Amino acid sequence: MQSTQTSEPFRVIQSDGSVGKYKVTLSDAELIQCYRTMLTVRAFDDVCMKLQRSGRIGFSVPNKGIEACQVGAASALRNTDFFFPSYRDFGMALYHGVEPVEMMHNMFGNAKDAARGRQMPVHFSFVDPIKFFSISSPIGTHLPQAVGAARAYQLRGEDHVCLTSFGDGGTSSLGFHSALNFAGVWKAPVIFLCQNNGWAISCPSSEQTASDGFAIKGVAYGVPGVVVDGNDVLAMHQAVREAADRARAGEGPTLIEAVTYRMGGHSTSDDPTKYVPKEELAKWQERDPVVRFQAYLKKRGLWTAALETEWTQAAMERVTAAAKTAEATEGPGLETIFSDVYAELPAHLRAQGEAAFDLARRKGSADAGDGAFPL
Repeated sequence: MQSTQTSEPFRVIQSDGSVGKYKVTLSDAELIQCYRTMLTVRAFDDVCMKLQRSGRIGFSVPNKGIEACQVGAASALRNTDFFFPSYRDFGMALYHGVEPVEMMHNMFGNAKDAARGRQMPVHFSFVDPIKFFSISSPIGTHLPQAVGAARAYQLRGEDHVCLTSFGDGGTSSLGFHSALNFAGVWKAPVIFLCQNNGWAISCPSSEQTASDGFAIKGVAYGVPGVVVDGNDVLAMHQAVREAADRARAGEGPTLIEAVTYRMGGHSTSDDPTKYVPKEELAKWQERDPVVRFQAYLKKRGLWTAALETEWTQAAMERVTAAAKTAEATEGPGLETIFSDVYAELPAHLRAQGEAAFDLARRKGSADAGDGAFPL
């Protein structure tokens, strides 16, 4: 594994798909699961972009180019570990068995959305089959929360770790520094995954920091850092597995800098052609993580053109069906404005609820039914 003092990121899969003498520990089934999850992430991206551009959902976040970071990291952890993700981590949930339809319910904010439409699209949260903390828009706020959860595991003597991921822009937040400080002091079982994808919206990494990368920032807090090729699934798996082993052994946190690149916009709300140099994008397109992993699988005898067609079509059909189901699902009931907070509704909220239903009834809203507040 590379240290923070080396300039070249740790890499396993070369551009031609070879891995040299590296011993791959993932089984054939796990390798195929990684690849098919990456294809599903791309399908989810494609469908969500079309839904947003056609006005059927309000927002999405492209993942193209970052899939190896997400999937490689997820493949090294248990579904009993706790994930504190950024909004560009679709693959972590999908790898551990979250169905696309559960994610699509959030994209549409319907009645089956875990947040009952209270969150923006892409702000997923799941309890089963993975512990996936609710994604939040404010940058860096989830890092101290991950440390707190890891500290709780530590105090209870439980054999779990927390992984929190964030972009290079997240290192400029107060949460990044306070989280590293507490994690270092407590030797909390937490893995910090910085996805250095080149841009914090339109701000390049070169304007984010004057330090030699981001992994080195852990040194000041007593947290070891490693630099990894984020477009290499196997390198990501190795780095996160080693960090998890350290954490479970009581040796504390690790800061991983995954050098990668987003090949789309920060979100559907910006236009990357306004700030991303064409030659830079072209260079990173040649390092496409899906294509590189495909080359490795082909050398191993696990990939063929026929399988690619089958898997790509299956991923698209699965995501398309999920979108259709979620779009056809009714919206949250009016009463959900007041539910899911108190076991017993306080009098002042009950009065507000009754007034809301009465107003909706008088305005002819179908949400109000007969006007009786149901809580």
